[in-house]
Amino acid sequence: MSELPALRPLDAHNQTLPDNTHPADWVNPVPSGRYNLVVVGAGSAGLITAAVAAGLGARVAIVERHYLGGDCLNVGCVPSKGLIRASRMVSEARRAQRELGLRLADGAEPDFSLAMERMRRVRAHISHEDSARRYRDEMGAEVYLGEARFTGRDTLEVEGATLRFSRAVIASGARPFLPPIEGLAEADPLTNETVFNLTQRPRRLAVVGGGPIGCELAQAFRRLGSEVTVMHADAHLLPREDPEAAAIVLARFREEGVQVIDGCRIEKVEKRAEEKVVRLRDADDAVREISADEILVAVGRVPNVEGMGLEAAGVAFDARSGVEVDDHLRTSNPKIFAAGDVCMDWKFTHAAD
Repeated sequence: MSELPALRPLDAHNQTLPDNTHPADWVNPVPSGRYNLVVVGAGSAGLITAAVAAGLGARVAIVERHYLGGDCLNVGCVPSKGLIRASRMVSEARRAQRELGLRLADGAEPDFSLAMERMRRVRAHISHEDSARRYRDEMGAEVYLGEARFTGRDTLEVEGATLRFSRAVIASGARPFLPPIEGLAEADPLTNETVFNLTQRPRRLAVVGGGPIGCELAQAFRRLGSEVTVMHADAHLLPREDPEAAAIVLARFREEGVQVIDGCRIEKVEKRAEEKVVRLRDADDAVREISADEILVAVGRVPNVEGMGLEAAGVAFDARSGVEVDDHLRTSNPKIFAAGDVCMDWKFTHAAD
């Protein structure tokens, strides 16, 4: 079984989460007969597929190598919105001070570690909804924890057991893309998969990427007290959105003190003593250096297609764009479908749903 992503700190909340979504004492079922449906990946797309199929009476198996709930529960929607809500409360308190005369103590600042603890508490509480036991006992699906690998057009193997199926759905998701920038990997950058492990507020945060993840976390960290610089290669923030909408976000960023560098090209990252330095060329081709305590990389996602035996299943895929599907999410194998981040351009929870 592959190593589980680290959850830090190991407090009560981060013990409850894996107890629900990847129990250490879990015993996989013994497969018998053919499943109507096998779902590979227990994120948003996979869990909804399994729940609907099982509710209609199908015999369903779910295979998950990491934590049930996928990105949304563990490193996406739930923790990010928990942190955003905390930062919004801080912003509203400051607005109330300006507009309503609310009196705040001199030097009042948000407690970052407490905001992160609240996020972990909320995430752990919600994790029951995506738990292995709930999908087994309430939904009627058979849950396998481990690596899935297709061994034929209608079979796959997980932890030494062979599962036969009439239909399968690949919902293995995606992971953060780390661009090949000199020195970036050596600087231990944060991604959405690791940023929620922080317990201490970084005084200076450099955000690489001006898309939704980069923007929402940049604003949240700024409201919670970090100095934040967003660097991205496009002409404006949120390049997939209308320029008018992006301009509204930029205006708010400027009002709240988030520095934005548009149209830049990052050349190198260095670790110097206790800080990390991003060397870039801005839109005017001027060389600039941005110093930070942490670097958050949010420049897109890569589909999880490696090591799954897709070739043996006759499923066409590309390492960058993922599993190839038609308008009905069918792959090149008529028995196998795909859904969510592993095959879709719009890589977020509601598209997967």
